[in-house]
Amino acid sequence: MKCLFLYNPASGKGRITGQTAYIRRRLEEAYDIVEIVETKSAEDMEAHAREGAARFDVILFAGGDGTFNRILQGVGERDVRLGYIPGGTTNDTARSLGIPRSVKGALNVILAGNCAAIDVMRLNGTHYAVYVAAAGAFTRATYSTGRSLKKKLGILAYAVEALRHEMKFRVFPVTITCDGRRITETAVLILNMNGRSIAGLKANKRSSMRDGKIELALIRQVREPNFARRMGAYASLVSLMLMGGKGRSGHILRLQGSHFLIETDGDVVWDLDGEKGMRGDLRVDVLPGHMKLFVPRKKKI
Repeated sequence: MKCLFLYNPASGKGRITGQTAYIRRRLEEAYDIVEIVETKSAEDMEAHAREGAARFDVILFAGGDGTFNRILQGVGERDVRLGYIPGGTTNDTARSLGIPRSVKGALNVILAGNCAAIDVMRLNGTHYAVYVAAAGAFTRATYSTGRSLKKKLGILAYAVEALRHEMKFRVFPVTITCDGRRITETAVLILNMNGRSIAGLKANKRSSMRDGKIELALIRQVREPNFARRMGAYASLVSLMLMGGKGRSGHILRLQGSHFLIETDGDVVWDLDGEKGMRGDLRVDVLPGHMKLFVPRKKKI
């Protein structure tokens, strides 16, 4: 069995770099061939994953949610088993799947060998996301926050960035088509969620990553909100992220499905697993059981 291990030395606080010897030793207990590669950029990570999917039985990787997304783009729809060592700031994918955030704990999960088939979102037919495709309020902070600030403050860095630049929520139009139903709204935030954890919070805690469906949540807003309506949008955001939208059902639209078409303005930017993605209209198709990933045993996914 051949294993490729890729890691991003800049993710989190660089803690993976000093543990590569330990990681190699553990992996060589289970695999005949172990190749370890320190990637130089997100594009380099994706390229190594694409090339490795044709040569290795297993691709393991360490980094944050953005790293996970890059691996997914590289692997595409090839049949290869994946293993994840969380090394980022938020690690929403690991939180959703119950993967330990310590190197030892994550390696124990990988070497235990429990590989599950996990749903993935395919976007506009060409891109993929594991846990979220989002647009609107605060989503820009996930990819615009500087690395140095994240090293200093951890997950709080995103909040600081949002407070600096994103408190005035933009209102944008959306038309959603799902299972023959068509809905037109104006919104400040839209989330397509496959994972349970969003921005480190259990915004979608009752969901499953193995049911062939995703959950869409949208925070409504009028085109020209007054002060009270702006405050209402902030309250709805807090309600959605902390309680799944309970108590503000009139302000939050919730849908579930396997295929969504979301039509919006051409300059609306989509955040894919914390990475800057495409603009404008978005088609979301769930690929049931598309990703083979090592996960903890007896963990509800």
